[in-house]
Amino acid sequence: MQPMTSTYALRPVVPEDAAAVLDAFTSAPDMDRQGPVVDEASAGEYVSWLLEESRRSVAVTHRDVMVGLVAATVDMANRSAWVFYWMHGQHRGRGVTARAVATVADHLLGSGLERLELGHRVNNPASGAVAEAAGFVQEGRERGKFLVDGERVDVLTYGRLVDDPWPQVEPLPGL
Repeated sequence: MQPMTSTYALRPVVPEDAAAVLDAFTSAPDMDRQGPVVDEASAGEYVSWLLEESRRSVAVTHRDVMVGLVAATVDMANRSAWVFYWMHGQHRGRGVTARAVATVADHLLGSGLERLELGHRVNNPASGAVAEAAGFVQEGRERGKFLVDGERVDVLTYGRLVDDPWPQVEPLPGL
């Protein structure tokens, strides 16, 4: 039986999340594209990177354990941010990621930022569905941006402006 989405919440990432990050990175083969997390030490380094001053990093939790991430690298000079997200393999397909991204994006746009950006590989349509559900609008395509398993892969880019219509997604609690 899948857990109900009401057991999910948001909170800031904390250093103690490193073990949960390692668990998430080993939960699905595509997680290797999210960063170089392969052991406890690299998980700790990744969490430290998430906690740098230029980032806003929010843990998606299930029963108080981190199972996902929505984060943004902030460019205050331009009042914009690059948003990225991932979800533990066992918690995908429940609409939680879209709710988390929409909640964090709403929070960022309500706290002085005016533009959010993100991108995903064209061979990852689930990420595009998350972006669109969270109110992002597809703006372009970067041809051959990534080299994945020896093949060039295009990336679709998205933006969300502070005055765009906000998505009608139930927010996750915690922010």
